[in-house]
Amino acid sequence: MDSTFDLLPEQFLINPSLPIYEQFAWAIRERIVSGLIPPGSRLPSVRDLAAGRGVNPTTAARTYQELERMGLIVTYRGQGTFVTREESVISEARKTIIIQAVRQFKDTAASLGLTAEQMLQIDKED
Repeated sequence: MDSTFDLLPEQFLINPSLPIYEQFAWAIRERIVSGLIPPGSRLPSVRDLAAGRGVNPTTAARTYQELERMGLIVTYRGQGTFVTREESVISEARKTIIIQAVRQFKDTAASLGLTAEQMLQIDKED
């Protein structure tokens, strides 16, 4: 594994209500789109990821399967698993995260009886 980045944050907390592989995949996705894990970086093997995080190898394998489904990582038989070098895939994943965050923000505002603009105004006043 490339020692210039951490695959997952050191203080990664597991939410017991969600599958671990999804949480790992989402966290790694965010680290890829933010540039903390650069394009072309070699990732640890499934076995190393599982051992390093104290999870079942099946969980680590499902994490990588999910990231491959998103197109964010590629596995080359006999060579390892790498972050994609396709900037368009990374940009699309970034856009998806942004859209999800904006929708969640608007939903939170609506649940409080506010508009998104009103919530932003409250933040400015604080």
